[in-house]
Amino acid sequence: MKLPGFLLRHEVTVEAKQGEGPYGSTYAAPVTVQCFLEQKTRLVRSAEGDEVVSSSTVYCQLDALAKPPPKSRVTLPDGAVTTVIAAHRNDGGGLPTPDHFEIHLE
Repeated sequence: MKLPGFLLRHEVTVEAKQGEGPYGSTYAAPVTVQCFLEQKTRLVRSAEGDEVVSSSTVYCQLDALAKPPPKSRVTLPDGAVTTVIAAHRNDGGGLPTPDHFEIHLE
């Protein structure tokens, strides 16, 4: 089961981090994603296991993009640019739950 379409009211642009180059971080081509953006401060755990403050969380369909790695760049609807702390795939494995990505942003 997918997230209900009426919840996907926002649009963000995600540029997946690919690695480091001679001039800094390199990113994949930008992908525009329909999502639900929750701008709420909360404490989350990063991929390295550190506790980090997240200012926003994006909820989107599993088929909207590949799981973005930490430090990927995300442009919010207001034009602010932030980075991914962690992304979690929530898949009910056939149960009637809304399958989605939960992406925590700095």
